[in-house]
Amino acid sequence: MIGVRERSVAIAIVVLATVLAVFTERFFTAANLTDLFLANVPVLVAAIGATLVIVSGEIDISVGSAFAVCSVAAGLAAKAGLPIMAIAIAIVLLGGALGAMNGALVAFARVPSIVVTLATMVALRDGLRWATQGEWVQDLPATFQWLGQSQSAYPVVIGALASTLVAAIAWSARDLAAGRAIYATGSNPVAARLAGLDVAVVKFAVFTLAGALTALAAVVNAARFTQVPSNSGLGLEMKVIAAAVVGGAAIRGGRATLAGTVLGVVLLGAIGPALTFLGANAYWERAIEGAIILAAVVFK
Repeated sequence: MIGVRERSVAIAIVVLATVLAVFTERFFTAANLTDLFLANVPVLVAAIGATLVIVSGEIDISVGSAFAVCSVAAGLAAKAGLPIMAIAIAIVLLGGALGAMNGALVAFARVPSIVVTLATMVALRDGLRWATQGEWVQDLPATFQWLGQSQSAYPVVIGALASTLVAAIAWSARDLAAGRAIYATGSNPVAARLAGLDVAVVKFAVFTLAGALTALAAVVNAARFTQVPSNSGLGLEMKVIAAAVVGGAAIRGGRATLAGTVLGVVLLGAIGPALTFLGANAYWERAIEGAIILAAVVFK
């Protein structure tokens, strides 16, 4: 069900599109829209996991670092000659393990998630920098690029993948007991526990799933290029959290919709390119994003 926040974001997208249509039609060329789509599908996949974490009443700011580790691991696996399916499965398992590590510390050791994921963010990023010495994974095989698809088929494949994920998780959150348990845990963990839910297990599962989705996003993104930067994912944590919050997620948990997250990704993903096409300084992007996030929290 579409709420007030989702409608507000949709209106903002329409207003931005109208301004762009009036002042620069070049924004709506097929090439530019395809580039925007390809750049933001990985953000959306990772944002789905971030939204579930926020719904459960927690936060994960290690997304960008986990994304970088999984991206480099995917590149190395591709260079080792593993088939696409094996790479995807292995990297998703790796991401799930990283998420499970966060989840175990948050759910069972009861360490605040902001502390756990801040430590993980730094440890993974610096550990990766030490392991790679800052070098990129280069000369990825052609069999890995575009996930083994043609360049024209790749957008269709990942579009179908992202749509399926959004639909499946939205349905699960609405119609399955496991999905409703996440909302109950975030709304009132004490009441959820009294109702028979194992709150710790729910939070552990959410962090694990979020890690797996971040890894999937990393594979999808890495397949677009012939090399993988060792500093991939810089700022990704802000993008995914911002998309969820702008789309209506309550930062204290218990409320969010994936439709809102999708709209948030669309709006925030279009701001930077829109500024470029309108001739404005691209450095304003972060300032505008910050203002939008602040407005979303204040006028919730």
